[in-house]
Amino acid sequence: MERARRRRFTAEYKQRILHEVDATTARGAMGALLRREGLYSSHLTAWRADAERGQLAALKPKQRGPKPMRVDARDKRIVELERDVARLGRRAERAEAIVEVQKKLSQLLGIALPTAEER
Repeated sequence: MERARRRRFTAEYKQRILHEVDATTARGAMGALLRREGLYSSHLTAWRADAERGQLAALKPKQRGPKPMRVDARDKRIVELERDVARLGRRAERAEAIVEVQKKLSQLLGIALPTAEER
């Protein structure tokens, strides 16, 4: 079973249908047009409201879903700096662990490490 898809109407199609509806004078012609095109009267109402507001662009299909976020150069720089801070933090932790291992090893082997004043 095929999944139903949302229909999208182009601005040209909407304008053409509105002109055809406005041109109809015969009784029942508008209903026949709507049935032929598979439309509802609510489509015409919404399209007319958009056209009356003078929004030709409003007749174009609206983009659905979340709006795309614009990435600022400062945001990119912040992410890059945060990545560097995390990398350097991991490196510092490893260096501290190595120093601790060296201290313990020197204690086990009985090797005296130089103090800060002797360096």
